[in-house]
Amino acid sequence: MLSEIHSAPLKGFKIIILLIGSMVKIYETKARSIIHKTKIPGADWGINYYRGCTHGCIYCYLKFICRWRKQKEKWGEFVDVKMNAPELVAKESKGKRGTAILCTTGDPYQPIDKKYQLTRKVLQNMNPNLKTLILTKSDLITRDMDLFKRFKNIELGLTITTLDENIKKVFEPFSPSSNARLEALKNLKQEGFYTYVFVGPILPYLTDLEEIFREVSPFVNHLSFEDLSLSPCRKEVFEAIKKNFPELEDKYKNLSKEFWIKKEKEIKKLGEKHNKQVRIYFKHTGTLKFK
Repeated sequence: MLSEIHSAPLKGFKIIILLIGSMVKIYETKARSIIHKTKIPGADWGINYYRGCTHGCIYCYLKFICRWRKQKEKWGEFVDVKMNAPELVAKESKGKRGTAILCTTGDPYQPIDKKYQLTRKVLQNMNPNLKTLILTKSDLITRDMDLFKRFKNIELGLTITTLDENIKKVFEPFSPSSNARLEALKNLKQEGFYTYVFVGPILPYLTDLEEIFREVSPFVNHLSFEDLSLSPCRKEVFEAIKKNFPELEDKYKNLSKEFWIKKEKEIKKLGEKHNKQVRIYFKHTGTLKFK
C-alpha cells in the first residue's frame, strides 16, 4: 500500500492511498453536522461520517454525490472522512427520537474503517435510546458486537445480492465475499441480535432468490428486497453484462414492470415457504414509498 500525506487548507489532511489496485484519495475533513433527516424507508435520521466508498459496486446510486464535490474524482476513487464525527454525534443525538441509520453516504464498514474506526467511535458516543439500523457489505461488522449491546433497539443487516462469487466479483469487485457476510450473519444471530439480509439490488436472471432464502433464513429475522434501477448505472451494468453474460444482453434491454411484478410474487411465495417476513422496495412497481 502506497500512501502520501499532503496538507490541504480547510480539509485537514488529504491522503492519497493506493488501495486494491486503484488510486483512492482519502480526505480527512471536519463537518458542521453529521445527523440529517432522511427519506430512507424505516428511518428518520441518517448519521453520515463517510462520504464515498471503495467497494466498487457498479450499480451504486450514490454516484450523484460527486456533483456537489469540488474535487473531480469519480465515485469509488475518494472517501471524505469526517474526523470530528464522534464529538458531533454525542451532541446531536442527545434527545433525538426515532430511528437512525448508519451511514447512508458510504458503507459504514468499508475497508478504511479498519484504520479510522469511525463507526465504532460513533457507536460509543451515540444516544443508545435511538433505534439504530446498520447495513453493510462487510463482515467487519462483527468487530463491534460489544457496542451493539449498548442499544435498546438495533437491527443489523448484511447486503447479499448473490452467493455466486463469480457474479459478485463482476458487480461488487472490492467488497468482502458473500460467504464472509453469511458467516457474519451467523455470528450476529448467535449473539442474539436482530439481523436481516438486504437483497438489493436484485440482479435480473443472476440473483438466485431461492438459494439466498435457503442459506440465510436460519440466521435472519427478515429479508428486504430492492429492484435494479438502471438510471444511475446503465452504462456500467450493460458493459458488465455484455462482457461477462452476453446471453443476457437482450433480456436486460427488455426489462419491464411485468418482470418486477413477477419477482414480487416470487419473493412473497418464498417468504411463506421459509416462514420469513419480507419487505419489498421496488421503484418499478410502486412498493418503494418515501416519506
